[in-house]
Amino acid sequence: MKAVRVSALSSDLSGVALDDIAEPTRSPGQLLVRMRAASLNYPDLLMTRGEYQLKPPLPFVPGMEAAGEVIEADPTSGFASGDRVVCGTRLDAFAEILACDASAARAIPARLDYAQAASIGVAYLTAYVGLVRLGALATDDWVLVHGATGGVGLAAVDLAQSLGARVIATSRSPEKLQIVADAYSPAATLPAPGFRAAVRDLTGGGADIVVDPVGGDVFDESTRCTAFGGRLLVVGFASGRIATLPTNIALIKGFSVIGVRAGEYARRFPRLGAENLDSVWAMAGEGRLRPRVHAIYRLAEWRDAFAAMAAATHVGKIVLVP
Repeated sequence: MKAVRVSALSSDLSGVALDDIAEPTRSPGQLLVRMRAASLNYPDLLMTRGEYQLKPPLPFVPGMEAAGEVIEADPTSGFASGDRVVCGTRLDAFAEILACDASAARAIPARLDYAQAASIGVAYLTAYVGLVRLGALATDDWVLVHGATGGVGLAAVDLAQSLGARVIATSRSPEKLQIVADAYSPAATLPAPGFRAAVRDLTGGGADIVVDPVGGDVFDESTRCTAFGGRLLVVGFASGRIATLPTNIALIKGFSVIGVRAGEYARRFPRLGAENLDSVWAMAGEGRLRPRVHAIYRLAEWRDAFAAMAAATHVGKIVLVP
């Protein structure tokens, strides 16, 4: 079968290729799935460079989530051949066939196509763990979402609004912010950096929750417009600079800085992790989530897809199909 495979770590994808590899076999408790769509996430790009916290042995097939049809299932799994499923995996999604744990699979709601289904898991689960589990989101909270045009950022905008929050979305790109405004109608859209004063004016003092997948200067400025008792959620460092926080700021302003790792949260708290998945997919089935697929590429076009991710030209999710 065809798969995107990383054989050597590099900064320019020179160690990545579309290869012919052996089809996987299913272990007990797993599903064998024919991939119909797989979503590209920023950690997938980082893994090709060796810059992500997960450093799998070489060679490996990246890809953290896929949607497709069950080829073969354990009789006790609750799934059967032909079922439409979405699978959460740490690796292996960028292949024509993959094996995934049945516990990490969910049935695809009828209202979603494969590309939409593949765009929900990582982004919305991260947003859910951050906003609901760790951020204790309440109705009418002010939520400041940075990197709002990316996968996790846009999911946070969508999910927070669905749960009754008032959302301020930021990005460096006015053109991409306009797409977010048209599609999701947040309370406000602001350029980043340069948002501090406007956020304080809009919220009457500061945001209750800040979702920050950007880091760097954006994090620094966020500490100046987080409300007393607020929660500043660290999701990533897409800017390339890992910020540091003078602790006197947290003390005086009385806010918490919380790291968000949805996958690790599920591994440490399996029951809650399963509940998180169930909640996200229940909302998807009810039509309360609106994943946006920015572009679809064939596996053979993987380099173009990865380049688009690196250039941050997308609004929403980039998807690979066989």
